[in-house]
Amino acid sequence: MVDTSLYVAFLAAAFALCITPGPDMMFIVAMGGRGGPTTGLMAALGVAFGALVHAGAAALGLSALFMSLPSLYHALRWIGAAYLLYLAVQAFRDRSSLRSDEATAAARPVPERFRTFRQGAVTNMLNPKVILFNVAFLPQFVNPGLGHAVGQLLVLGLTLVLVGLAVDSSIGLLSGRLSSLLRRSRRVARGLNIFSGTVFAGLAARLALGSD
Repeated sequence: MVDTSLYVAFLAAAFALCITPGPDMMFIVAMGGRGGPTTGLMAALGVAFGALVHAGAAALGLSALFMSLPSLYHALRWIGAAYLLYLAVQAFRDRSSLRSDEATAAARPVPERFRTFRQGAVTNMLNPKVILFNVAFLPQFVNPGLGHAVGQLLVLGLTLVLVGLAVDSSIGLLSGRLSSLLRRSRRVARGLNIFSGTVFAGLAARLALGSD
């Protein structure tokens, strides 16, 4: 369904893009720092789900349609910035001790983990720059001569999501594991919350100002 040579080039480009620090990676690091390895992993899964939605929309042409309406682009940008700012406020207000023992992590309620997943998905889906990226990047690796352009785009989009998930989940687990070693100190735990809030606030400003 896809051009083999183009697909190999796409894999290399996708991996290079995914290991480059960006807003999604910073979000995952911040969440892993606050809640530990499981929280970091759930954040990565949420981001991957959002990326999957974007990839599907790009393959079906919805992203291109969206980009033809600049007002919707800017509305989504401001909504995304407001959501990130909300997460920043929540992190700054968090006074929990964030214990690092495994028993406490295992006892963490499922809804909290799902909330982390949802936050990752919403943060990614409310970033209009992901729409721009999919519209500009994926078609470069489609071979029109093979036909089935939608199918090729779906394969490329799914591949990008899986590569990103492999990288991001590793980052989430690592950041969560390192934070678990540090969170035994209440002062350090508070510092991690401040760090997370600063990251979220910075991402909100970045999205609102439209910087690359």
